Amino acid sequence: MAINGGIEIITSSFLGVFTAQFIKFVSYYLKFEKFNFKMFTLTGGMPSSHSSFSVALTVSVGLTAGFNSVEFAIALGFAAVVMYDAAGLRRAAGKTAALLNKIVDDYYSERDSKPAKEKLMEVLGHTPFEVLIGAILGIFIAYFTHFIIFA
Repeated sequence: MAINGGIEIITSSFLGVFTAQFIKFVSYYLKFEKFNFKMFTLTGGMPSSHSSFSVALTVSVGLTAGFNSVEFAIALGFAAVVMYDAAGLRRAAGKTAALLNKIVDDYYSERDSKPAKEKLMEVLGHTPFEVLIGAILGIFIAYFTHFIIFA
């Protein structure tokens, strides 16, 4: 794989994550009519930036090193773990955080005392559909990067 191939893979990967986060930023603006720059750093939501990143990386490796290469096999394994984690473990952690936040809110409301100042972050993972859309976005970005930007 040439040095240019490495630059292409890095470009594709980061373009994948940035595009997914930008979509979340625009979606938030369209829904609430205000800018929220934190959307560029938050996890969870539509589409999955983790999936977009890992699939863009994987497809870019396939396009530059070959879909029959050891490098592609490693990248594919990495993408599978990332997407499984996003829709599985991190999603379960988010649901657990939501339940704990509700328990704490109920506890304080029963005692007529101040609510807890800190809340656990609830949007950590993704639905399988959000992961799928992130993966499709990653595929498009890898092909765009390979055939348009680095053509």
